[in-house]
Amino acid sequence: MIDYRALIHDADAIISRLQTRGVNPEQSHTLRDAVASRSRAIQDAESLRQELNTATKSVQKLRGEDPAASQRAREELKSLKDRIKQAEQTQSEADETLDRLLLTIPNLPHDSVPEGEDESSNRVERTVGTPKDFSFDAKAHWDLGESLEILDFDRGSKISGSRFVVYRGLGARLEWALAQLMLEIARDNGYLEIIPPLLVREDAMRAAGQYPKFKGDSFETLDEEYSLIPTSEVPLVNLHRDEILADESLPVRYVAYTPCFRREAGAAGRDTRGLIRLHQFNKVELVSITRPDESFEELERLTRNAESVLQRLELPYRVSALSTGDMGFAAAKTYDLEVWLPGQGAYREISSCSNCTDFQARRSKIRYRPEASGGEKTKPTLVHTLNGSGLAVGRAFVAVVENYQREDGSIEVPSALRPYLGGLETIAAP
Repeated sequence: MIDYRALIHDADAIISRLQTRGVNPEQSHTLRDAVASRSRAIQDAESLRQELNTATKSVQKLRGEDPAASQRAREELKSLKDRIKQAEQTQSEADETLDRLLLTIPNLPHDSVPEGEDESSNRVERTVGTPKDFSFDAKAHWDLGESLEILDFDRGSKISGSRFVVYRGLGARLEWALAQLMLEIARDNGYLEIIPPLLVREDAMRAAGQYPKFKGDSFETLDEEYSLIPTSEVPLVNLHRDEILADESLPVRYVAYTPCFRREAGAAGRDTRGLIRLHQFNKVELVSITRPDESFEELERLTRNAESVLQRLELPYRVSALSTGDMGFAAAKTYDLEVWLPGQGAYREISSCSNCTDFQARRSKIRYRPEASGGEKTKPTLVHTLNGSGLAVGRAFVAVVENYQREDGSIEVPSALRPYLGGLETIAAP
């Protein structure tokens, strides 16, 4: 949630920046009206309180001098109190209206973010590695996976419907090996391992910025009391909801390896084959909680941590800064890591690393108390939160299978994964 106080002081500039994120003219007009209504309500209530102070002094002065005038002043005092009560109710309603509206408004983009309506305006920051030049026609992972009997899409669909898969044998072991490598790298970089709940309440989804914007994208229980997590970012951010952290405890860094569940409601017809866009997938998620003045430096660090997985796997990839129109709802700045997939002849996203600044912290009321000289007590300040895939394990599986395929249909196991697979060097047809 963006800061409404900033809106009050500089509405035009902020709404202009929000429009680069897809906030349309109707939403902009509604937002302006809500801010103006709240400001008027505050001013009206404050004006009436000042009148009350003046009237109270008048009653006290007239009490012994003019009983009749004193009585009239007391009646005016009662009327003023009733009007103040109504004004405070109006202010409360204006607050609620603005709060509900702000829950639907995305985060402000950082100044360094390229402006644009969609992914065509993304900016490639760097490209690492060169796609392999195969001497044969590279196959897609779904063909390789089924021929090697490590993926079974038919049985996944039979059990659960479309966009589900069964990993078999060495396929399951390869998935686990990838997760183990990512967790080891995260641990070496100071992230604390967490196993969070997979079911969360509505307030947890709202605090992380998932609700109300993405309510239709989650899987909910029948009574809607719980949702399956779309990403472990949700429970990790909520670990410190409604808390004031000690300055010396920052930055806090967490890593979790969990299944994630998404309806993919907006992806009809896209990536219907393979592992790219499933309803259930595994992901290693990194979350950082930092001081505000350190968060963009932390974003670079977190991105490097995610990149190191691809470097260890020796996969060609690139890093792109997403445009204002392509970023996620809660992000102020995002880097996408896009790995080369020879079976598709394209770079595809395998990780997103985002700085959400104080957007989630304001919703979830996560603050810290900055250190002050002389032992003085300082006012609690909102933290900044960051998140990134340490990678989406299924997409890393795709990248390994397609980049390390051989002409005979077997898969060379990257050297970084062999320790987790008992020294196995090749995945071949049984």
